[in-house]
Amino acid sequence: MEESPPPQVSKAIDARDERIVEAIHQVMKACGETTDGYEADLVTQMIQTCLRLLQEDHTLWQLKLISRALKEMRYAYNIFNKYPHEHCVSIFGSSRTPENHPDYISARDFSLQMASLGWMCITGAANGIMKAATEGAEVKSSFGLSIRLPFEVTSNILLERDPKLMMFRYFFTRKLMFISHADAFAAFPGGVGTLDELFEVLTLMQTGKAEIVPLVLIEGEEGNYWKQWEEWVKEHLLKNGWISPEDLYLYFIAASPKEATEHILQFYKRYHSSRYVKEMLVIRMLLPISQDHLKVLNVKFSKLVQSGEITMSTALPEETDFLELPRLVFHHTRKDYGLLRALIDQINKG
Repeated sequence: MEESPPPQVSKAIDARDERIVEAIHQVMKACGETTDGYEADLVTQMIQTCLRLLQEDHTLWQLKLISRALKEMRYAYNIFNKYPHEHCVSIFGSSRTPENHPDYISARDFSLQMASLGWMCITGAANGIMKAATEGAEVKSSFGLSIRLPFEVTSNILLERDPKLMMFRYFFTRKLMFISHADAFAAFPGGVGTLDELFEVLTLMQTGKAEIVPLVLIEGEEGNYWKQWEEWVKEHLLKNGWISPEDLYLYFIAASPKEATEHILQFYKRYHSSRYVKEMLVIRMLLPISQDHLKVLNVKFSKLVQSGEITMSTALPEETDFLELPRLVFHHTRKDYGLLRALIDQINKG
């Protein structure tokens, strides 16, 4: 008998193929969305990436992690996007601090002061310092980023039913939300988790992976936690050359909640925000500086300039935001971010 030919197996289409892109666009149109513009291109790329996860035979565990992380980020961003113009301060500290402890009282006072100035507070939503901050700011001015742990309460009673309470399975997605929405950070004494969050912020600012914002270290009256922490940093990190002297500008040890609040407000006295346009760093300001002030910046911070000098400017052609604000523009070396923090302090003077 003549043997039957083997069944024909159709060759899989690569997720980047134009036919796949057209199919993705049809799905997007069915959801009532446009397929034009950069946003649509990014969503198309995300769907292509998901399809490639199947084509590349990733494990079930890997698929679960990626899926859950994407869902957590989408949900959290959706909540934060309802408050697009609010200034936020992320507050770290121990979940085990008793309510009669000086650190608890200090955290409550600090968050009360920030909320009274129109700021919202982001906490880990648990007890201790996090509950103190929520208590001071009140629920209406608080976001809660809770992490699922078998040995800790999911969230403190103040935030239990608030729509601004978000639940996370992964620390990395939770820390992303702490950092990406913060216009300032405040750290109170705590354990491994608190120090992890603190060093995460320091690392990202030191390496230019996060925008420089105020980072204040606060504790209760007569406390010496941050003084001893700083002594360790200087003795074991700075002295050994593992950090630069300028990195010490990235944080500020406040003597009181009032001083911490004043430090944050001073940071935004003239400075507004910054971004890179190709190789140029653009620093937006609420008020222009004088020519004499500009000369001081060029003398004191020449180390930050790759070529040329620091100049005053209007918005560059590539910019789309805050076009009305005056700018400082220079070719940044893309390093020495601690010194860049000192530059911002100098901008705010006078």
